[in-house]
Amino acid sequence: MKCVQIKGPKTVGLGEINEPTSKNGSVVLDVLKCGICGSDIHYYDMGQPEGLVMGHEFVGRVTDPGSREDLKVGDRVTGLPISPCGECEACKSGNPQYCPATWNEAVGLSLTNPGAYAEKTSVRPDLVIKVPDNVTDNEAAMIEPTAVGYHAVNLVRFKGGENVLVVGAGIIGQITALLAKKAGARYVAIAETNDLRGQKAVKLGVADEYFNAKNENFLQNVRTHNPYGYDIVFDCCGNSAAVTNEILSVKPGGRIVLVGVSLDAITIPSALVVTKELKMFGAIAYTVDEFKKCLDMMSNKELDMLKFVDDVVPLEKAQEAFNRLTAGNDDAVKILFDPKM
Repeated sequence: MKCVQIKGPKTVGLGEINEPTSKNGSVVLDVLKCGICGSDIHYYDMGQPEGLVMGHEFVGRVTDPGSREDLKVGDRVTGLPISPCGECEACKSGNPQYCPATWNEAVGLSLTNPGAYAEKTSVRPDLVIKVPDNVTDNEAAMIEPTAVGYHAVNLVRFKGGENVLVVGAGIIGQITALLAKKAGARYVAIAETNDLRGQKAVKLGVADEYFNAKNENFLQNVRTHNPYGYDIVFDCCGNSAAVTNEILSVKPGGRIVLVGVSLDAITIPSALVVTKELKMFGAIAYTVDEFKKCLDMMSNKELDMLKFVDDVVPLEKAQEAFNRLTAGNDDAVKILFDPKM
């Protein structure tokens, strides 16, 4: 079947792999839509592992229900792409994102489990979730990134009235800003190096103000309305300079949530972390309950995630889609693939 594979650094292209079959009860589905994620862009930039079929933000129609007796051919489903063991302390506590096995065979993140940049994919039966009829395909493909932002926001337990800074206006940054507002933030600023994306965050109503992180007066500008610093800062870009600016921008006793992933070591002014008594959190993925909650919020029309979808393209336009998302001069934050186009 047709798929998109990593061909080398900053290069993806069409390929052919065998259609998946049900193994160990897995659910096989025809892919309807699949999103490009920030972690996919990391793999794309590295060009490794070559041959990887990415795609872990998906919705599809069941072609083989596997061991799921409650599903039938034709049902629309999504699923958690992770591969937790189900037996360790993390899994039993409801936090499979901590499980050492969670990423070993994750859908679209491992060579052993090709993802949804393809006509079909296969998902572990216990992680498949039926999609309600009132949730569109495009919305369902947004559940996974929404759950990432939702988990990050949940980690800091909003009380309401907080001033928030989100650094990075990619899809996770914009979703995090939206959910911070929903959690009760009084004011949300967003920092970004891409003017078009930063301005878009304000236009979409997820942020109250945008600050260009490349401006030489950035630290002064970002504290214009918050001279004592922000209550909470979310890092959604993952680089050393950004984290340093976040430490300088948060108020004493404030909280920083590291959502962005850096492939390189990050150096920070730890003296400020100590003297300001900052609380720093790492945020990875989500719990099963958080994933389901995001689907419920979409079904109940509490969240409008369609406003983030910039384009839907066929697999043949994968290279163009990645170019847009990494160029730095385009306001696109979310592009979906439709393998049927």
